[in-house]
Amino acid sequence: MSMHSPAGGPGGMGGRTMRTFTQDRSVADHRLARDTLRRVLRFARPYRGRLTFFLVLLAVDAAAGAATPLLFRHLIDDGIAQGDRGLVVALGLAAAGLALVSAGLAVVERWVSAHVGEGLVLDLRTAVFDHVQRMPLAFFSRARTGALVQRLNGDVLGAQQAFTSTLQTVVSNSLTVAFTLGAMVVMSWQLTLLALVLLPAFVLPARWFGRRLADLTRRTYELNADAGQLMNERFNVAGAHLAKVFGDPARESARYAAQARALRDVGVQRALVSTWFRVGLTTLASVAIALVYAVGGLQAITGTLTVGVVVALTAYLGRLYGPLTALSNVQVDVMTALVSFERVLEVLDLVPSVAEKDDADDLRAAVAAAGASIELDHVQFRYPGTDEVSLASLEPAAPLGKDTVTDTLHDVSLSAPAGAMVALVGPSGAGKTTVSQLVSRMYDPTSGAVRIAGVDLRDVTFESLRATVGVVSQEAHLFHDTVAANLRYARPEATDSELEAAMRAARVWDLVASLPQGLHTVVGDRGYRLSGGERQRLAIARLLLKAPDVVVLDEATAHLDSESEAAVQAALDTALAGRTSLVIAHRLSTVRQADLIVVLDDGRVVEQGTHTQLLDADGLYAELYRTQFAPASAQPAGAPSTAEPGPVSGTGRGGSPPSPAPSPSPRP
Repeated sequence: MSMHSPAGGPGGMGGRTMRTFTQDRSVADHRLARDTLRRVLRFARPYRGRLTFFLVLLAVDAAAGAATPLLFRHLIDDGIAQGDRGLVVALGLAAAGLALVSAGLAVVERWVSAHVGEGLVLDLRTAVFDHVQRMPLAFFSRARTGALVQRLNGDVLGAQQAFTSTLQTVVSNSLTVAFTLGAMVVMSWQLTLLALVLLPAFVLPARWFGRRLADLTRRTYELNADAGQLMNERFNVAGAHLAKVFGDPARESARYAAQARALRDVGVQRALVSTWFRVGLTTLASVAIALVYAVGGLQAITGTLTVGVVVALTAYLGRLYGPLTALSNVQVDVMTALVSFERVLEVLDLVPSVAEKDDADDLRAAVAAAGASIELDHVQFRYPGTDEVSLASLEPAAPLGKDTVTDTLHDVSLSAPAGAMVALVGPSGAGKTTVSQLVSRMYDPTSGAVRIAGVDLRDVTFESLRATVGVVSQEAHLFHDTVAANLRYARPEATDSELEAAMRAARVWDLVASLPQGLHTVVGDRGYRLSGGERQRLAIARLLLKAPDVVVLDEATAHLDSESEAAVQAALDTALAGRTSLVIAHRLSTVRQADLIVVLDDGRVVEQGTHTQLLDADGLYAELYRTQFAPASAQPAGAPSTAEPGPVSGTGRGGSPPSPAPSPSPRP
């Protein structure tokens, strides 16, 4: 008898049977997409040889398990009853041999299923990860990170069950039931019928307990998710800072304790229901065996049956009720696995709105030949609606639907020759950041074209675009890794000496050299161990290491104190030298020396020109400039004027760069 069978004996019927009944039965009502099963089988194609071998092993194992009670029957009737010592020894050794064969089959089955299952997990995870990486920025701005991670973890593992646990459960239990019923009917159809009459006493309570366990399991998942969300928000560095500034430790502890108590209570309920479930199955099995012994014993006394047949039938009962009970819930098992597969396929079916053409060109060749000029040609743009870039299951708090979207940019045209600096200014919401995101191809224009070196960005490879365009934003993001790893993210093959050169140019080497582990210092979550100015200079060093031909600065000096801003601006001088640059800044003093200033308002270009030309035109730029420096006119006589500050290096041409400001001490 197979020792690893889901129904290895009366005491073992609760194992896999109980697990299958803890699943949510409502999933059985889910309507699968028409081609889901076909696509599932496509993922299994590389493993069809191993899966076939796996099914053969299950059949051999089920047959070996069914043969064991027959050996016991002959051992009792033909060996013990007849006093044939040789036959008793032979049949006992045969039964022991079958047990060894069954144990060996269990190991081989697990080896095969592990290879198939882990291979599928690898295939699915890499497929989802690679596909999600190709999704546009709009997708990540809406999808919950936790939901995406769940697709890579929980749903992928659930999909794996289709070819491992679920397949094994269905095939093994079906074969076990077939072999067992066949042998029982041959020995005594009357006792077999009695065993089947008792089956509802197993299935009906099991289904009730199953619904209760499924509800408790679902509640456990929800409570664990809530507790995990609370810990994630409070234990990341930004959340911990907010909690320490505004929070109340006692209130936070009470909130978490309430969630923990709820988990405890549900855990106790699950333990009790599970115990009743196991005890109930075991008791019913014992009662059924007792009845078969009683009825079969009476038949043995009258000579209708032999003692060996009665013993064999009771042994078969242990192999019958567990698999039959589990098979009564097989639809839930299969649908659970297929729904997990469908959720994975749902992500894989999302079509990236920003995609690379099959015959895309290398932008670097065009830049080398014509220079890194930038051109926006009658660009119209609207941000995609939620139904175009997201899934309802990835953002359940905001049901998908048709958004009312309006254009963000209206017929925008501008041109920057190679090596020139173009500044984008205007009120908040004018479309400045949108223009910068089009140049780095985070989005594609709704109409019109964005070109670098005369080539439409929709016609170039992503690799060559990444190599050509570098971006420094106002929130420099650093991974929770070392300084060196964060810099090498832009150029993995860079040597330590190249890292040092980039950091010297970015005015941050002295800081890094003073750190306890130097280049190998871990910067913390989002670089939180460093100040804002230090993070910005490391971001500039990363950009210098990449050495792009086009630089996009999106408020790179916003929110910095004057000392940090001076150091960052000095680093930007080096970063912009000889490169085409697109600079967004609210502080107009930082863009006065730009080759071209483009003024945007409500998604339209309303003015273009140099600083002097735009002041003379007395339009929106002049109004913004006067507004920004208006307080200077109210200063007391003799106070230093700020109405016309000197050129600030980093975003201007001409003017001497200021001396680098001393770096603030790194946070411990």
